[in-house]
Amino acid sequence: MSSLFEKHSSEHKGENREMMNLHGKRNRMMRWILPLILLSGCGKNPEELAVIETELGSMIIRFYEDSAPKHVESFKILAGEGYFDGTAFHRVMPEFVIQGGDPNSKDSDRINDGEGGRAGKFYGIGARETSATWMLPAEFNDRPHSRGALSMARGPNSDSAGSQFFICVQPVNRLDGQYTVFGQVVRGLDVVDKIVNVETPGMLDSGYSGADIDNPLEPVRMRVYLTTDEALGIELADDL
Repeated sequence: MSSLFEKHSSEHKGENREMMNLHGKRNRMMRWILPLILLSGCGKNPEELAVIETELGSMIIRFYEDSAPKHVESFKILAGEGYFDGTAFHRVMPEFVIQGGDPNSKDSDRINDGEGGRAGKFYGIGARETSATWMLPAEFNDRPHSRGALSMARGPNSDSAGSQFFICVQPVNRLDGQYTVFGQVVRGLDVVDKIVNVETPGMLDSGYSGADIDNPLEPVRMRVYLTTDEALGIELADDL
């Protein structure tokens, strides 16, 4: 009986050692798995950006969805439709802004540039059945009109923005709180500088007073599309 007990005890000790080895391996594996899980959980989702592509170079736009959600949504809808493609920067003013996004700028009539455009969807302003009348409600916010700020052009009425946007060449603080800033150029400010310095009737003739005084003589046309920071292979700061 004693030999049987000793044999059983020996086997039991062997099983214990094996179980301890298994526990040790599991603990070592968990030490690796846990950091990997934590790291994978910290990864940021790709951020949607816009690229404004011209023959003078491209600008990458980051959006302020928290500050102007309707303006950002409308711009993205229009970009997705290809609405901006072929339009031109019809207004360029050194030390001020470059402005574009008007479908009227696609043709050869320079005089009506700056009079067209609509919102991407119906936001309660205009006739629901007639998309050409859709306008955006103002979303004035505390974002400054700093260099590279993307803001929405409008008429005398605060709720009259459509598709026309402008980019500030330098800080224009007098526009703060009067126009809706909804994005920022994060790459391509040198392109903004190139565009604002193209020749216009007003630049060549200081006495010129036509409606196209700030409209480039050679159209600077654009293509606008949506992408992500991941697709572009760029890394953006966390703070907006």
